[in-house]
Amino acid sequence: MAYNFTEGRFEAPPHPDVIERLSAKLGGTLPGDYLALLRQHNGGEGFIGDNYIVFWKVEELADFNREYEVEIYAPGIFLFGSNGGGEGYGFDTQSRAMPIVQIPFVGMERQYATPVAKDIADLFAKLAMPL
Repeated sequence: MAYNFTEGRFEAPPHPDVIERLSAKLGGTLPGDYLALLRQHNGGEGFIGDNYIVFWKVEELADFNREYEVEIYAPGIFLFGSNGGGEGYGFDTQSRAMPIVQIPFVGMERQYATPVAKDIADLFAKLAMPL
């Protein structure tokens, strides 16, 4: 599937080995549609409709999740980006469906994770909706 920003840009694809190393490190827990997005684009940022989003580069994912101490404050959430402000986007890996949630960086706790989309395509569709 092709994903596009209303305004902004995606980065060039990463080397396939980088994605494989990340998948191995995480035990293959990332959703297939997200891995497909990563194979096409190594991060990017811009607007989808009126909503801003930053997709982190594959090389940054593990570091950002460690630096934000996600496993301490919101176990089972794997962040992949942000709204460019105070909230992150991530997968709820404790659910078999791995829905996408939005969670605040300050006061990060699993209980504050709000489901926003069932997958990447749904996230793009929902962010494209008028506010």
